[in-house]
Amino acid sequence: MKDLKEELSPFLFGKTVDNIGFINRTTDVELLWLNMRSGINTILMSPRRWGKSSLVKHIAHLKRNDKNIRFCFLDMFSVRDEAGFYEALSKSLLVSTSSKWEDWVKNAKTFFKRAIPKLSMGIDPAHDFSISFEWEEVEKHKDEILNMPERIAQKQKIQLIVCIDEFQNIHNFNDAENFEKLLRSYWQHHKHVSYCLYGSKRTLMADIFNKKNRAFYRFGDIIQLEKIDTNHWVPFIVEQFKKTGKKITPALAKDIVILMKNHSYYVQQLSHYVWAYTTKEAHDYIIEKALVRMLQVNQAFYQYEVENLSNTQVNLIKAIVDGVEQFTAMKTLQEYHIGTPRNVTKNIKTLEKHDFVEKIDKKVILLDPAFELWFKRFYMGKRW
Repeated sequence: MKDLKEELSPFLFGKTVDNIGFINRTTDVELLWLNMRSGINTILMSPRRWGKSSLVKHIAHLKRNDKNIRFCFLDMFSVRDEAGFYEALSKSLLVSTSSKWEDWVKNAKTFFKRAIPKLSMGIDPAHDFSISFEWEEVEKHKDEILNMPERIAQKQKIQLIVCIDEFQNIHNFNDAENFEKLLRSYWQHHKHVSYCLYGSKRTLMADIFNKKNRAFYRFGDIIQLEKIDTNHWVPFIVEQFKKTGKKITPALAKDIVILMKNHSYYVQQLSHYVWAYTTKEAHDYIIEKALVRMLQVNQAFYQYEVENLSNTQVNLIKAIVDGVEQFTAMKTLQEYHIGTPRNVTKNIKTLEKHDFVEKIDKKVILLDPAFELWFKRFYMGKRW
């Protein structure tokens, strides 16, 4: 019987990676860490699943033994209103700046003098600890919570780096733009804290940080995360196969990267399926088999997305997949049934808002390479 470790896939997707499985991004790591240690706020921009969260977690992992630095992580995915934000932020700050639950309680008493929280914990406080406030009290003393990062950093004599994922969710709050103004009015004065803000809805993030009439305009340095280069992916894939006693040639590893257009999530996912189907050495037919399997796994999700598009939007995607560039040309309008030039412009903006497409040098491309292959093969009946 083989050792269990030999059967574990060396490829990770669907979760953040902090050290093992992290590929290159040397320049991004250096630039982001320079900002963090210099107290410069940073906004990370990129399409979904390009590795923003993994990049931040990787830096935190590298600096985990530095007693003068503390990272506070807050995921706003499930935060739906202002009250939830205050509770989530307070919990994250207490947990990240002390390792014992006894200290969480002690620090709560130290840092909350007016907005008194209710603390709750189960048998295992590390996984069952929560904070709640009476909203009436929070409304009167918002400053106590919003200044908490700076107060903790000063008292503990540390540099605190507050990392907030899915930050664009504040867009869903009641009176969101005034809430943005409130946050900035406090955070811009913090001297011992730097903020790293990122999220998966790039259009919303751009609205928050790039528009001159928004409170967070020029709040910090904006880093546009690029794709990991093929020259870094290929040796990584080859080495991961080698570690588990399997083989893949650099040429086949490159095929995986090119098929997935260097998209971090999908390169890892397709590599995983190729690895799983490989007994000793990978071959062309295994990549084909793995790709079909991967697209079938994602099919329910892709079908749901297509079902929520209008007919003209689906037809517009067909034109994009076929490599059309002149969408408003009469021939294109008639061949693909995509409506009037005005309809085309409107649909492109809608698809862009929902992170289906992006414009690069005036060319419209699909953001999800696996969806593009699925759509081409299973929806349009064409070969990839």
